[in-house]
Amino acid sequence: MTAIPEGYSYGPWHEGPDPLAPPIDLRDALDEIGRDVMGGSSPRSALEELLRRGTRTTAGLDELTRRVWQRRSEIQRRHRLDGTLQEIRRLLDEGLAAERRELLPDPSDEARFREAELDALPPGTAAAVRELADYQWRSETGRENYEQIRDLLGREMLDARFEGMKDALQSTTSEDVERVNEMLSDLNSLLNAYARGADDIEDRFAEFMRRHGQFFPENPRNVEELIDALASRAAAAQRMLNSMSEQQRAELMELAQQAFGDPRLAQQLSTLDSQLRALRPGEDWTSSARFRGQDPLGLGEGAQAMADLAELDALAEQLSQSYPGARLEDIDLEALQRQLGEDAGVDARRLSELERELRRQGLFERAPDGSLRLSPKALRRLGETALADVVNSLRGKTGERQQESAGAAGEPTGASRPWQFGDTEPWEVSRTVRNSVLRTASSGGGRVRLDVSDVEVIETEHRTRAAVALCVDTSWSMVSEGRWLPMKRTALALHQLISTRFRNDALQVITFGRYATAVELDELVGLEGAWEQGTNAHHALLLAGRHLRRHPDAQPVVLMVTDGEPTAHLEPDGEAVFDYPPQPRTLAKTVSEVDRLAKLGASVTVFRLGDDPRLEAFVDLIARRSGGRVVAPDLDGLGAAVVSDYLRTRRR
Repeated sequence: MTAIPEGYSYGPWHEGPDPLAPPIDLRDALDEIGRDVMGGSSPRSALEELLRRGTRTTAGLDELTRRVWQRRSEIQRRHRLDGTLQEIRRLLDEGLAAERRELLPDPSDEARFREAELDALPPGTAAAVRELADYQWRSETGRENYEQIRDLLGREMLDARFEGMKDALQSTTSEDVERVNEMLSDLNSLLNAYARGADDIEDRFAEFMRRHGQFFPENPRNVEELIDALASRAAAAQRMLNSMSEQQRAELMELAQQAFGDPRLAQQLSTLDSQLRALRPGEDWTSSARFRGQDPLGLGEGAQAMADLAELDALAEQLSQSYPGARLEDIDLEALQRQLGEDAGVDARRLSELERELRRQGLFERAPDGSLRLSPKALRRLGETALADVVNSLRGKTGERQQESAGAAGEPTGASRPWQFGDTEPWEVSRTVRNSVLRTASSGGGRVRLDVSDVEVIETEHRTRAAVALCVDTSWSMVSEGRWLPMKRTALALHQLISTRFRNDALQVITFGRYATAVELDELVGLEGAWEQGTNAHHALLLAGRHLRRHPDAQPVVLMVTDGEPTAHLEPDGEAVFDYPPQPRTLAKTVSEVDRLAKLGASVTVFRLGDDPRLEAFVDLIARRSGGRVVAPDLDGLGAAVVSDYLRTRRR
């Protein structure tokens, strides 16, 4: 085992993001956003949903919020707020018992008188402590316990308003009490001067911190920061008192006069609370919480518990992102780590980085109406993913290798390029072998083996181009039957293939419900499903014919995805006529448009979704009249079926 050199230390990384953490996976995030957008969500809603849901490696806002509320509930279920009162009662009972044991053997009248004094003590803890203020203890245990009660009260009251004060004053001396009273007096004077608007307030603050800075580990830089820290803690202490029973509050108020055996402390703290309440009225001074556990908390611990509850409430609001202008940068990462641990802070930071990177890399853009939409760069990435899924689906099929071919190759251009899906050009053997040798050498040697990444093909000029009309059914049944998202992913995959591999081809995407419309890809991706009766294949084929006529030199390809027989047609005046079952006129006009496309040399391939017998009979009729064919894929295979048919038709 290798020894660790002296002078080196190893531990968790605490200075900013972990340099060894895996990079943000934008592709997976964009795929999830794309699925939601294609399912009908707006890009903004899809982004927000991703952040709420999280990713495979990062907890989302919903999970962090759940843990915040769980932590809040645990604090209230586990604790109660009478710890200081219980401890004082225990010390008092223990001291009184020791005193009685000390007095019992003494036969003197003085001993009996003292016993009578003890017997006459009121039952309330605060009243008993007050009555014993001038009692001359014989028992050493009784005297020490009574001093502990006074000391505990003072330290707890200070700890409720100055975090960490209880531990700092473990063994309190009379000099410590004087220093505390002096600090409180100077603090009240400083706040009074600030409230009056004194001109030399900065000098007063600097002098105050010079003399009493050890009481303020927060190290405030100015009076405002000092007041903010004090008011937050004082408000938490007040909420703790509000959460107690009326009897418990009365006991504490009376006991406060015995803190350190000096009533000045209670008076100074009362003045401080009044000034802070006036200076920070926006703090929560009035609410309360119900504690129902068995673990008793002292005053300082109770104030901290109330501060934790307030911090958790603030975190829940930040994580909700439901207020105007909300951003993930609003989340207090330090508070989140304090309450939920370092992992929660890492998750929140990664979500913020994910949101920032998605915006920074130009995956979203503003539409003319001000709304957020996916950028062309984002659409390309979605298309790449959709096409990759199609390729994987095609490769999973046996005996269909021919259907992955592209159009016929033409004359060599003299150049070569890396092999891509759909290429049928011959390999550039010398460059392919050279690539394999260089890759093997750079990785450390060994036997030379060909890899797909090594392959280069001879670049050729295409002899033909195609005009492709993809007609997709957008009637309500496509939404209700779960066919909406596969339809959009199919269009993305085909668009990506044509725009990257067959750039000379002209693709037109046509949607048809009651009416048909030629749409751009971003319009189709963001298209929301709407309740609309009618499947106007007639109008869609009209627009397909118009697209083919614009490209008379191109091979015509018409692909139609539908789950219903035609139930609407277009009249000469532009009005759509709907009826179900379909009118003979609707069927006739649709078939006549198929015949017109056949005269242009276009065969119509119909991708039938569903098993309706009437639909099956009609699409068979279309295929026969146009020389096309009918494909009945399942939803997972729709993209592969459309892309395969496009390649098959183009090759033919």
